[in-house]
Amino acid sequence: MTDPVQPDRGAVLAALETVPDPKSGRGLVSAGLVQALVVRPGRAGFMLEVPGADVGLYGATHEAAEAALLKVPGVEKAQVVLTTATEVSGPQPGPPSEPFQAPGTVRVRRGARLSNEAQAQAQPPAQQPSGSMKPAHVRHVVAVASGKGGVGKSTVAVNLAAAMALLGRRVGLLDADVYGPSVPRMTGVDAEPEMTANKKLKPLEAWGLKVMSIGFLVDEAAPMIWRGPMASSALNQMLNDVAWGSEAEPLDILVIDMPPGTGDIQLTLAQRVALSGAVVVSTPQEVALIDVRRGVSMFEKTRVPILGVIENMAFFPDPVTGAPIPIFGHGGARSTAEALGAPFLGEIPIEVALREACDAGAPLVAQGGDSAAARAFLAIAGTVLEQVEAGEGLKAPPRIVIED
Repeated sequence: MTDPVQPDRGAVLAALETVPDPKSGRGLVSAGLVQALVVRPGRAGFMLEVPGADVGLYGATHEAAEAALLKVPGVEKAQVVLTTATEVSGPQPGPPSEPFQAPGTVRVRRGARLSNEAQAQAQPPAQQPSGSMKPAHVRHVVAVASGKGGVGKSTVAVNLAAAMALLGRRVGLLDADVYGPSVPRMTGVDAEPEMTANKKLKPLEAWGLKVMSIGFLVDEAAPMIWRGPMASSALNQMLNDVAWGSEAEPLDILVIDMPPGTGDIQLTLAQRVALSGAVVVSTPQEVALIDVRRGVSMFEKTRVPILGVIENMAFFPDPVTGAPIPIFGHGGARSTAEALGAPFLGEIPIEVALREACDAGAPLVAQGGDSAAARAFLAIAGTVLEQVEAGEGLKAPPRIVIED
């Protein structure tokens, strides 16, 4: 069997330019519709980015683009993902006596305060009610979030998902960090998802998980230069245009590895997706804990239950004595969780084996070891499953109104 041939990138672009944009009549490349182009040995693919209102016009274009790619020498497999860009119109000035107020916003006087319910409602109108969207054949959706980057959120998400699979659940893992997808590397998956008969993406499988990431569709070194609406649209499609489960075998739980912070994608997920709850990851450092408070506040204001806080990199076990060395401090996440009234789920120590497992693409808990970190992941996974399956994740937080 011969190795796949590397297609010429210029030939790929030339082939796509022969496919006309149904709106402008120009080729797809010159029309700016080709995004995140991937050219690898034996295959080529890209994202066909079109305006959301015109998506119905591009079904035949999608098929024509795949056919054009397959004609390029060296391309044995073509992958074209149709994605939409949301266009946000600018504000229109109102009468001088009545300042402009965007639809879906709530105007308050200076110094006034909104209840969590009112703040959750102060959002642009959506096609679906807030928190109503859930992927088909998925029982529970849990977000793993962090207030800032660099705290090991993806490491926690991957190992929590793998631990839940070891506990006998059907588990999916969605890498929602579209600007820095790391799940492909951490799970050791390097392939492109295929389409099912009903035009849904088939998630890749590894370590007992069904996995989907934008990283499967773009080159690892390619930067994702997307505005918020485009990134949110891509995430929406990875949620709803992926065959996570079936009527006969629904997914028990979908773990979403969120991007760090509290930006557009996080807000879209919190407001639009029927989340059973959120897990917040932090290190013990105060600089990380400040952002934990912001993250917890965002979930509370969007009425997403907080399943708990995890302290990652809690300590480093002394190689000789085993005594914990608090490199980044200790106990900060626990005290912050207590102050916020959120459950504290546990501590994950710093272990060389954990870092090596992530780099090797093999989740630590899936390797069957008995390290402190592996035990912690299994214990935390069990606690999260108990909360979600008992219905704790379906309860909305109390509505608190603070008045002067």
